[in-house]
Amino acid sequence: MRMLLDKIVTIKRLEGILRHRKGKKIVFTNGCFDILHYGHTYYLEKARLSGDILIVAINSDASVRRLKGRERPVNPLRDRMRVLAALESVDYVVSFSQDTPLSIIKRLKPDVLVKGGDWKIESIVGGKEVVSWGGEVKSIPLKKGRSSTGIIKKCKSGNK
Repeated sequence: MRMLLDKIVTIKRLEGILRHRKGKKIVFTNGCFDILHYGHTYYLEKARLSGDILIVAINSDASVRRLKGRERPVNPLRDRMRVLAALESVDYVVSFSQDTPLSIIKRLKPDVLVKGGDWKIESIVGGKEVVSWGGEVKSIPLKKGRSSTGIIKKCKSGNK
């Protein structure tokens, strides 16, 4: 079993690791993963089935604030990365500070790009690029009623 911190890497380190992939199919996804819940774990397990190595790129705290508002993230980047790295389905976790992972996608050139079902295939950032080098873009259906935003709303309202 690999050590948790071996799964948390920089983009440069990840590029070096992937040079030695020997024909393995690389799957890439990204997100904020602020409050990890069943919808996330289901999604990541399904994404992992699309290849041999699953890379999860995670938005920095500043990026999450720009995308989700001042009160987010609830959990800091380091904690979010460690929780994702603890999942069996996840092989590597890398962070990015931009609002989209396009630059990482271009650098890593994954074979499969995966996003949740709330994204239309043609709207997935990096999709055109992945298809241009012969890769595939997939959308995985979401689990209804499972979202970090929903969990936060329940906590604020006191409802269970």
